[in-house]
Amino acid sequence: MSLLVVGTVAFDAIETPFGKTDKIVGGAASYIALAASYYTKSINLVSVVGDDFPHEFMGVLRQHGVNLKGLQIKKGEKSFFWAGKYHNDLNTRDTLATELNVLATFDPIVPVEYKDCEFLMLGNLMPLVQQKVIAQLPKRPKLIVLDTMNFWMDTALEELTQTIAMVDVLTINDSEARQLSGEYSLVKAAQKILDMGPKVLIIKKGEHGALLFNKEEVFFAPALPLEEVYDPTGAGDSFAGGFIGYLAQTKDISFENMKRAIIYGSAMASFTVEKFGTEKLIGLTQEDIDKRLQEFIDLVQFDLSFV
Repeated sequence: MSLLVVGTVAFDAIETPFGKTDKIVGGAASYIALAASYYTKSINLVSVVGDDFPHEFMGVLRQHGVNLKGLQIKKGEKSFFWAGKYHNDLNTRDTLATELNVLATFDPIVPVEYKDCEFLMLGNLMPLVQQKVIAQLPKRPKLIVLDTMNFWMDTALEELTQTIAMVDVLTINDSEARQLSGEYSLVKAAQKILDMGPKVLIIKKGEHGALLFNKEEVFFAPALPLEEVYDPTGAGDSFAGGFIGYLAQTKDISFENMKRAIIYGSAMASFTVEKFGTEKLIGLTQEDIDKRLQEFIDLVQFDLSFV
């Protein structure tokens, strides 16, 4: 039994107020798998790259316990590439370039040994590709988590709505929740989205934390105030990886345990933003993670007495 991660393994070029990069490794599945690897050691990856993708990074993924049999390498083709520029608040960005390349014709093939997965993390991808992965699994996983974005709401809403109805947990940001639901209030938005099929909704609010909803309850987790934030790219994916990685480790998908999983996910996201790309997620120690988790505990711990 294992965690199956599906998403992009790609190149990014990033510019923020604190610096810029040339082409570096990125992609939703890269961040998800690296973040999850600190909590669970049986991770299977399904994605696609061109033969321009560095073998060194594949080695990094393997060192983190990620199985790459499901990573297709297309000879003579180029990997997916995205370039973006972040504004001063780091919450808004402009897309400078999007080159689908191998992603344009990606047909996900789930290896036989991956199909008996207990947890499935569908990273941001075309909704029809996400559906194809679910269709290849002979038995429904214990938990299916879906991450998506406003681009698919703009271009493939019908297919996205179908996919949302097939999953247990949906993760989106606050502006996407408002767009998908047509409601400004996030509480009203959450209830409308939960009516679409998922049992649980996570609304990510960047530096303002995250909200966890089911039909009866809501939980808020803060983001950790950081002195230095260099690059928010991949923070949401790292959050998702930490979240599902912790659930896969504990094998407890109760709402109460999801509250804890959000903190573990937030910890991984807080590491990601401190460097460009995936750099900070590589080679963390257990001491690093424990210290960061303790910072979250200290942030929200208080005594309250009623007179």
